[in-house]
Order: sequence, then structure tokens, then C-alpha cells
Amino acid sequence: MSRCGPNSSLLAGISRESLQVSLQNAQQAYLQLSMGGKVETATYTQGDGSKSITYTRANIAQLANIILMLQKQLGIVCQARRPLTFRFK
Repeated sequence: MSRCGPNSSLLAGISRESLQVSLQNAQQAYLQLSMGGKVETATYTQGDGSKSITYTRANIAQLANIILMLQKQLGIVCQARRPLTFRFK
């Protein structure tokens, strides 16, 4: 379970080992695209089996979002807390 709060992510239920492998694959794909690679493929495991996605520089932001989602699920990066607000009645 993530240290960042309730386990309500789309990735809930996937083993930690699978998440770590998926994160490594996604990070490797991101690095390749960032260094000028034209096409990169990332493989990940989902509840219904293994999936593969091909990324280009045009959708590198989508790949970065997947990396952040994996990191959050693994407890590597936590979302910032919302600022406290006060309600006066």
C-alpha cells in the first residue's frame, strides 16, 4: 500500500514487483524519447494481462504522467496536500 494515502489508484491490485518493472520500462522509454529517439515501446502488466504501448515525442507528456502515477502508487512521490482552508459561519 502506498504511503500517500488510500489505495484508490487505477493501479491498485497490481503487485509491487510488477509496478516496479513497469516504472523502469516507462522511465527507460522516457529517457530514450528525451534523448531524441523517435519511437519507444513500454510494456506493463494489467489485471487482464501484459500490454504494450508505443510512444513518440508527440505524446511524451502522457508517458510522464504514467511515470508519476506509477511513482505515486509505489509511494515514491506523494501528492502535495491541499492547503488548509477555514470556513467561518
